[in-house]
Amino acid sequence: MRELADRYGRIATDLRVSLTDRCNLRCSYCMPAEGLDWLPDETVLTDDEVVRLIDIGVRLLGIREVRFTGGEPLVRRGLVDIVARTREVGPDLEISLTTNALGLARTADALKVAGLDRVNVSLDSIRPETFAEITRRDRVHDVLAGLAAAREAGLGPVKVNAVLLRGLNDDQGPELLRWAISEGYDLRFIEQMPLDAQHHWRRTEMIVAEEILGALQREFTLEPAREPRGSAPAELFLVDGGPATVGVIASVTRPFCGDCDRVRLTADGQVRNCLFAREESDLRTPLREGASDEEIADRWVVAMLGKRPGHGIDDPTFLQPDRPMSAIGG
Repeated sequence: MRELADRYGRIATDLRVSLTDRCNLRCSYCMPAEGLDWLPDETVLTDDEVVRLIDIGVRLLGIREVRFTGGEPLVRRGLVDIVARTREVGPDLEISLTTNALGLARTADALKVAGLDRVNVSLDSIRPETFAEITRRDRVHDVLAGLAAAREAGLGPVKVNAVLLRGLNDDQGPELLRWAISEGYDLRFIEQMPLDAQHHWRRTEMIVAEEILGALQREFTLEPAREPRGSAPAELFLVDGGPATVGVIASVTRPFCGDCDRVRLTADGQVRNCLFAREESDLRTPLREGASDEEIADRWVVAMLGKRPGHGIDDPTFLQPDRPMSAIGG
């Protein structure tokens, strides 16, 4: 078996697979109200192509974790079947899903039966009016129902990812944490990253990790968690002595690039060796032109060699990726 190694000694074992660039929310920090020009259907990988690339990653390249993302992966009609076939590829794989949870109440049980291990749900506010302002949709109750269904189906630990936005929900961090603890969810705050379609992100306007922790510490006692962080993006803290924890993913101000073990596959079959990469490597074309599994694996290995030591957001020459988060996959 070969490894997806870069020139700095990092080895990718965690594959993020975007199944679609489409989404049924319109979060203000991700895309405009009218949405985006979606990928043409013929460019999006078929179910068979997705599963074949996952199989190559697992069987030939040492992938041990697969996370399905979007856009919103629940809008992909073949999702449950893709999960089931991925489980057949790797009985010991850790298989997870990042979702906004719209529709999860209807699919949680089927996803569990198919072999999904757990879910990460994006939720920035539990207040209906704030949720509607951020997402431009009045659907918070559907998200809460989806979370509850995931918990009941055993898709745990259920993780909740929240972005705090200045002037919108920056005062709701403690409220979110109290709610998450009461519901048995693991809350993670994520610094807003420069991945919006509008390119309106400004470092000076984002809520940084220190600000998040400061707000939480006014109401809770936080101490660093004892378990090693490893390659996990979240820095964990025990809440009031534990066992509950809260995490902060400070991708911008406390980058963890040196421990990154992730590689991304876009919905149209492009390898991205970093979330902030400006270059991609095409696997769809050779896949459709009859390349063997070994030839595709070779291309994937070469794609990883171009990975940079870090994302470079603090560098004055940093350029935001052309693709927004919805088209890259989280």
